[in-house]
Amino acid sequence: MRYQCLMIDDDATIAETTAEYFNMFDITTASVGSYEEAERFLEENQVSLLLLDINLGERSGFELCKQIRRKYDMPILFISARTSDDDILTALNIGGDDYIKKPYTMSILLAKVRAVLARYEKAAEAAREASQKQTAGAAVPDQILLGNGVSLNTGTHLIIRDGKSISLKAMEYKMLLYLLENRGRVVTKEEFLSQVWQDTFVGEGTLPVHIRHLREKIEQDPNDPKIIRTVWGVGYIIGSDEE
Repeated sequence: MRYQCLMIDDDATIAETTAEYFNMFDITTASVGSYEEAERFLEENQVSLLLLDINLGERSGFELCKQIRRKYDMPILFISARTSDDDILTALNIGGDDYIKKPYTMSILLAKVRAVLARYEKAAEAAREASQKQTAGAAVPDQILLGNGVSLNTGTHLIIRDGKSISLKAMEYKMLLYLLENRGRVVTKEEFLSQVWQDTFVGEGTLPVHIRHLREKIEQDPNDPKIIRTVWGVGYIIGSDEE
């Protein structure tokens, strides 16, 4: 069966209440209460998005996130009463797309989930259309040179670096393409959130972590980036093709 959202939380009341609320607004949602139940559910069903608590009884949501990322590529939104910066950065660094602090407002959480689902479904549709064009033999855009011999194939959403192909996640591709469309101009954090993420509820640390993951795929040295550069206090920029 196909679900838009799976709620993974060992607090049955929170999980079931949230799932029931989402289903009222036509977001098909199921809930499970443990690490093992989540693994079984994902093996037997298709899921578009996960809401994942950090504390899952004797197991950890961090551990489950890393396991899920080895097999699946759906967005994962962490939800937790833990509010330390270390927890938030850990969640984002291991593959979480955002971090939502408990207690949350149901309507705000619903709006965020809708925005993320719409964003990823739109990116997936664009990828399918590009694939169909290639299959049909239609012309697709040429590779775009990023710099330092690295290029982006907009038809396959692959980075070509040192003769190797590196896949991009849907949001990584959208961020990189937006920077390229605005080459030579600083893109502010606020512009990223409104034009690329289309989600004003994104957590403070989410954008920098996604930029770092993108740099790890395109930069020779992510700690000394030459392609995506930071303009401190403002945003990010990719230079002109001549640079």
